[in-house]
Amino acid sequence: MTEREGTATVVGAGIAGLATAIGLRRAGWTVTVLERRTELERYGAAFGIHPTAQSALDRLGVGGALRAHAVPYRDAHIRTPGGRTLARLPLERIERKAGRPELLISRPYLLDALLAALDAFGDVPVKLGETVTDVAALAATQDLVVGADGIRSAVRTARFGARSGPRPVSTVAWIGIADFESPVHGETWGRGRFFGLTPVEPGRTNWYATLPVRSAGGSTGPTASPAAAEEELRAAFAGWHDPIPRILDATDPATWIRYEMRHLHPALPSFVSADGRVAPVALVGDAAHAMTPNLGQGACTAILDADALTRAVAAAPPGPAALAAALRAYDRERRRSAQRTAFASRTLHRFMSTERTWLRDAAVRLLPG
Repeated sequence: MTEREGTATVVGAGIAGLATAIGLRRAGWTVTVLERRTELERYGAAFGIHPTAQSALDRLGVGGALRAHAVPYRDAHIRTPGGRTLARLPLERIERKAGRPELLISRPYLLDALLAALDAFGDVPVKLGETVTDVAALAATQDLVVGADGIRSAVRTARFGARSGPRPVSTVAWIGIADFESPVHGETWGRGRFFGLTPVEPGRTNWYATLPVRSAGGSTGPTASPAAAEEELRAAFAGWHDPIPRILDATDPATWIRYEMRHLHPALPSFVSADGRVAPVALVGDAAHAMTPNLGQGACTAILDADALTRAVAAAPPGPAALAAALRAYDRERRRSAQRTAFASRTLHRFMSTERTWLRDAAVRLLPG
């Protein structure tokens, strides 16, 4: 590395990868982004952006673009299928503590904001259709390789082995955006299944739903729902409180996304590999800690990873030893926090999906309002 710059390749052009590329370039690094897909994933889903992640995006110079397309998330409840309120989601407490609300933004808008920030540099190529098969060879040409390539990360497997990998949680999920503005928001918890409604932009509603695999007949990754799955989903939530059936009716079934929920297990012993023999590797986002979506923290943890990694690298003096120390500092800051979030999300999934609804609902009613 020169005194101020290094060369880095970021593998993966999702939220984690693009945010990391922005941070590294702002620190003066020469950055290339490689993405195996021939086009970026632009399916519509709302990301919840916690105030801490909003602050991270501000440091990356993307906060203004976020707020231009985001909507605040307030006044949401947990309900029974019949519509009875069990508890309020703690959105007001979050806003009071942080001084700003939780925000919701459509995935394409956030991707566009990150891509625009990269484009503004004019020298950060995002190469699509680039599958990384030899991480060692890539590392030999770079000062740093960042694995932002998702739950099936090739970078993670190459450097950390295959012990940690995608594990199913016996649940199939659907997501979609309805051309209908719901009068209520929050989650409805039934027996072994749940349905969520959030704002995403004026006149539209983001929704998500889950069923046990044994009910849903299995799945093999994000795909548009076939007709049989569409019927199954409608039947599973028929009779649930308004506006759930209307939300499904107001969504084009061709845009529904159906996938089997997975998480990364077991937890990694480190998010970095920097032993001095080869160029160091750092993992961010789902490559490091893919989690179930129950806490709505997937995008937030990815953004916080990118911010922490690039802050640590930017503060490091020149030299391989200093870079290795910076990566260890990143690991100390992020690994336990992210893994606690992943564990909490998985625990909440079990709680939400239980068949023993009477005990769960009684516990939820005890939550502070």
